Amino acid sequence: MSAPPQTSPAQAATAIAPLTQQLDLRDIRPPGEPSLWPPAPGWWLLAALVLLGIGLIARRGWSAWRRERRRRRVIAELEGWRGEIAAPVLAAGISALLKRAALARFGRRDVAALTGDAWLDFLDHTGGDGRFAHGPGRLLAETPYAPATELDAEQTTALIDLAHDWLRRNL
Repeated sequence: MSAPPQTSPAQAATAIAPLTQQLDLRDIRPPGEPSLWPPAPGWWLLAALVLLGIGLIARRGWSAWRRERRRRRVIAELEGWRGEIAAPVLAAGISALLKRAALARFGRRDVAALTGDAWLDFLDHTGGDGRFAHGPGRLLAETPYAPATELDAEQTTALIDLAHDWLRRNL
């Protein structure tokens, strides 16, 4: 076997030049950096979860804000009764306020038909701790139908404080 003829690098370059012109070859270039857009599916999923979390937090915050605003309005209305000394007017007003709050909190079916002792028992069961049926809350059942009487400041304060405590627990 004979050895292939030895060629110099200059001779090899001269021999290849017509071939490279004919093939239109170019140097190898590395690929460019990957594009940031569109993001990979994992980033889309993360963005969706973040947006969902923000939405849930915003919804919870909105509900808490509305609940607090409603509570402040009801408490302000209750505080407006502090100057009233006519027992029937005071008892009817506070009872109506508590009834509206109970309807909003517990529903029409459970609250709407309650009157008298059943109403006081309901108030005790939902946060009155027995102070409606056997304490200052008893005025709610007795005084709206009593002849026009006046309450002293201590009775008025006790009734309003009891209503305030019930509202704080249930709103």
